[in-house]
Amino acid sequence: MTMTQETRLERDSMGEMQVPIHAYYGASTQRAVLNFPISDLRFPRAFIQALGQIKQAAAQVNADLGTVDATIAEAITQAAQEVIAGKLDEHFVLDIFQTGSGTSTNMNANEVIANRASELLGGSRGSRKVHPNDHVNFGQSSNDVIPSAIHLSAFVSLEHDLIPALQELQQALQEKADEFMPVVKTGRTHLQDATPIRLGQEFLGYAGQIERGITRVRHAQSELSELALGGTAVGTGVNTHPEFAARVSRVLSSMNGVDVHETSNHFQAQSTLDGIVEASGALNTLAVSLMKIANDIRWLGSGPRAGIGEIELPAVQPGSSIMPGKVNPVIAESVCMVCAQVMGNHTTITIAGQTGNFEINVMMPVTAYNLLQSINLLAASARNFTRQCIKGLKATTKGPEMVERGLAICTSLAPVIGYDAAAAISKEAHKTGKTVREIAREQTNLSEEDLNRILDPASMTKPGLDGGPAGG
Repeated sequence: MTMTQETRLERDSMGEMQVPIHAYYGASTQRAVLNFPISDLRFPRAFIQALGQIKQAAAQVNADLGTVDATIAEAITQAAQEVIAGKLDEHFVLDIFQTGSGTSTNMNANEVIANRASELLGGSRGSRKVHPNDHVNFGQSSNDVIPSAIHLSAFVSLEHDLIPALQELQQALQEKADEFMPVVKTGRTHLQDATPIRLGQEFLGYAGQIERGITRVRHAQSELSELALGGTAVGTGVNTHPEFAARVSRVLSSMNGVDVHETSNHFQAQSTLDGIVEASGALNTLAVSLMKIANDIRWLGSGPRAGIGEIELPAVQPGSSIMPGKVNPVIAESVCMVCAQVMGNHTTITIAGQTGNFEINVMMPVTAYNLLQSINLLAASARNFTRQCIKGLKATTKGPEMVERGLAICTSLAPVIGYDAAAAISKEAHKTGKTVREIAREQTNLSEEDLNRILDPASMTKPGLDGGPAGG
């Protein structure tokens, strides 16, 4: 705030404070603006929306319970709707790196809504016709509101953003698995040639990773469905109506088309971030899966001539400022960077989760930021990966062409001529540059018909004993 900026005088429990005249926030928020000039990181839209919904639902329930005047509650409801819709976002000005409970941001919401509600009732900003604590925050504490807003915003973002993006990716991978199933290629273990596999089977594995990732995200939602509302300051429920939290939870569920409910243990809900840490763990696992898939696709498309080159990636942009015609796997690379960010976010959330003493955790704001960023990044990158990379993948002829020259195909000879004899054929093929078939033709009594049957790579992509013993 510059000295020349026009201000108005507001007050809170600590006294008077000059506030920008056009701001809807008040003295408590302005104190936090001055106290925390740390970064340019702010709470995401999803969090502000959830915070507005909690204040709106609380006003409606308090009116029904007779704990807040109905006229005031209606004005709060209208003002909170503007917060929900994003119309007042410019007034949520606080840094993520602030008071660990998020009290400053809870008061930011209380003041913005109170001042806007006061206007709706014919008062002015700062008039306290609607009071931020006595009316907007009635029956609540920052200590139960902020964790509830984290849970609610993350739950809803998972439901409406991440899960649909993952379902789209899983479907695209499954479609590629079906398309590529006729393509037999060399498998790889330890980065070395292994027994044949179908390209479609590799993609079936990728689809399975995402399918299980969705299951883990669904479990994360069950962790986030518990709300701390009703616990107030330390979990005892002092200064709140016994029915308040359950009723607010039902309103919030209806607003968002999801099922959230009051926690069965308020003391753990406010003193820990355990549910959030577990939810972040599911996102971390998903990031690991996506990085594995993205890296495999980068390698499978490497070359196109001096690399593996078994698939062709969509050419979405020039790959070099100096090498004409070069095309890089940039979409997969962006996925890997997102995954690295999510893994880092999980480390921050893990540290935050253990930074609580007694009745409250004191790293809630940074946890909210990192959790929601992880959800948003994973949703956006998964959707982009699907549309700009996976759907456009094409199989090349290089994989099938290399199968016949592979050495691991001798695995199917082992049940017929023995492991040692088959190993000797493999070594001789490697030394001479000949194929396993050519050496087997020279060193065994097997007929051409037998060799065709035994060394059929397609038969080695199916379960059973006909393909030879297992190998590592």
